[in-house]
Amino acid sequence: MAAAENVRLTYAFDAYCPWCYGFGPALRSFAQDHAHRVRLDIRSAGLYAGGRARPVSAYPRMADECERVTQLTGVGFGAGFAQALSDGTTVADSTAAAAGLAVLYSQADEVGVPHLAAAEAVQQAWFVNGRSLADPEVYRDIADGLGLDASKVSAAYASPAPWAQARADFRALRRLHVTTYPTLLLHTAHGADRLGSAASTAASLTAALDQCLAAAFSRPSFTQPPVSRGELS
Repeated sequence: MAAAENVRLTYAFDAYCPWCYGFGPALRSFAQDHAHRVRLDIRSAGLYAGGRARPVSAYPRMADECERVTQLTGVGFGAGFAQALSDGTTVADSTAAAAGLAVLYSQADEVGVPHLAAAEAVQQAWFVNGRSLADPEVYRDIADGLGLDASKVSAAYASPAPWAQARADFRALRRLHVTTYPTLLLHTAHGADRLGSAASTAASLTAALDQCLAAAFSRPSFTQPPVSRGELS
């Protein structure tokens, strides 16, 4: 289906969201299978932003939620993460994580590293190693692991730009009425359709994609208003 090539998807996720972590392997496999036709735009969510950026001890159900994620997706959580939950002092700050990701994405574009690899590395830092995603050293270490320039990453993280990008991502997802994570959206001339759920497999995501595309191309198209640059361009 020629019209289905170069499909645009938005992935809304939060680096501190255990369900997004559980969804990661399925999304990675799906993205690899469809790399020839899918363009994945990853947007950070503000799950723990503003007044919700609090020590993890303020969220006592997080451990039970992670257990549920393991039951449904099979992903494992690391000893460092378990220790961080036990200590309870790490502040879950989605804005800091989103800023770090914005820096990594920018540097990754220069050397052709997929954004999804950077997002997974940030998730590993928290859900496996229990490292605070507000720690600039996390992004230096990830940069080294991905073959990026760690010094450039550190300098950029200390500048205002990635923090502004983090807030722009939050606004973009609100405009799409995304309130739960992970959310994978397919964009067509008819709007945005959600694909799958947190417990989806790569195969079920493929089936959902094909079904949505078939439905979209069977309907008359209409002209959408342009999207402001810097939001979902």
